[in-house]
Amino acid sequence: MKLSIKNTSQILSKTDLLVLFARKGSTPKLPKGVKVPPLALKSFKGNEREMRLTDATAGPAGRILMIGVGDKKQLDPETLRRCGALAAKKAEKTSSASAAVWFDLPSGRQTEALGQALAEGAVMGAYRLSDFQSTAKPATLKRLTFYGNNEFKVGAKYGQVIGHANCLARRLKDTPGNLMRPRDLVSEAKKIAKAGRHLSIKVIDEKAMHYLGMGSLLSVSKGSSEPAYLIHLVYKPKKKSTRKICLVGKGLTFDSGGISLKPGGKMDEMKYDMSGGAAVLGAFKALTELDVDAEVHGLIPTSENLPDGLAVKPGDLVTAMNGLSIEVLNTDAEGRLILADALSYAQEKIKPDAMIDLATLTGAVVMALGHELSGVMGNNQTVIDDLVASGKRTGELVWPLPMHDVHQKEMKGKVGDLRNISSPGAGAGSSTGGAFLSNFVGEIPWAHLDIAGSAWGAADRDYQGGAKGTGVGVRLLIDYLQQG
Repeated sequence: MKLSIKNTSQILSKTDLLVLFARKGSTPKLPKGVKVPPLALKSFKGNEREMRLTDATAGPAGRILMIGVGDKKQLDPETLRRCGALAAKKAEKTSSASAAVWFDLPSGRQTEALGQALAEGAVMGAYRLSDFQSTAKPATLKRLTFYGNNEFKVGAKYGQVIGHANCLARRLKDTPGNLMRPRDLVSEAKKIAKAGRHLSIKVIDEKAMHYLGMGSLLSVSKGSSEPAYLIHLVYKPKKKSTRKICLVGKGLTFDSGGISLKPGGKMDEMKYDMSGGAAVLGAFKALTELDVDAEVHGLIPTSENLPDGLAVKPGDLVTAMNGLSIEVLNTDAEGRLILADALSYAQEKIKPDAMIDLATLTGAVVMALGHELSGVMGNNQTVIDDLVASGKRTGELVWPLPMHDVHQKEMKGKVGDLRNISSPGAGAGSSTGGAFLSNFVGEIPWAHLDIAGSAWGAADRDYQGGAKGTGVGVRLLIDYLQQG
């Protein structure tokens, strides 16, 4: 789908579908020359997400789609994001090859943010994964044009980039596990680095991991024929950077649980265990087209967790890069094992000013927060607060969870320094998981995002939701980086 952005001062070009918006109780403003049946306007109430489709009686548009934005005093980006998705989906449903989105609502200072949200929603609403269906028909919508004032255009251009980055993360997540192996995740990272400005990549293989002492990361791939990798992406801005940020994403391309085998029901969903890594790759895809003043490092430890005769066993002892020994009491708590060495690598080799990791780490976070929020904890309140604020701006909501001394004590080992799960009756699985990771970050300001609930299975928001991946984290991370 080709996207373009124009000004509402320009004449509307010929289009199959024209999308207009109106507040509750008001009539949509029609572009010059466009006419619709009076009854269509009269019957449209402008309620939030209300849609009215009608044929045009004059002008360059074949059909008109009116979408209501409700009666809120101040338009909010989430409403426009959903409206953008509704527009894209309706265009596809009506077999429109071209569509124009005409934004001419009073919006004040928020115009740029609303332009961004509308473009994000339209791009994300058009997402589909039909690569593997022999009977799938190609998408009908080939051209989408946004019309708005200058502030709107700035936001829409930005939103277009963010929307595509989110869709990249979703495609990686939704791809079946046999087609998205660790080596495939490496290939995707190389494509992004090759196509992007100011990007470089380094891929650390198992031989180099042995040399670095990454026994924790290496232990997880022992049961798989697929080797593990640590992907290291670097973005450097054109001008001298003001800070150095490291993003770390868990990249388990499939998690069977290893010897501590998961139940068979819904095990197919464990292709989503690389959602943290997908979010980091999506963020770097966006960085190739945006100007961020920070030097950004992206680390993705990627592996499969499968059982065979060589797989790590419950009770085995492994040693992480920072020298801490870990009792592997449950091989299904493997995400923290690969993250441990990635975080240690960041602490020793990158030395960032702040570090954020994203991981589908615990089922406990789903019990605590459901599928609509990500849990956050860490050793620095400023980083946590900044992520919560970014969550509110982007609609990728983040909720702080505690990480106290009692959680740290729970992760102390009896044979080794640490154990990878807490005792059966301890509870607070998300907090103890975060407490385990805190042993590998040193004094670096750090926050851990548990996205096990929000990565897939979320409620339908028009632009994402349902059984497929949400791409959570991409928009959140970019907003965080842009705030400076």
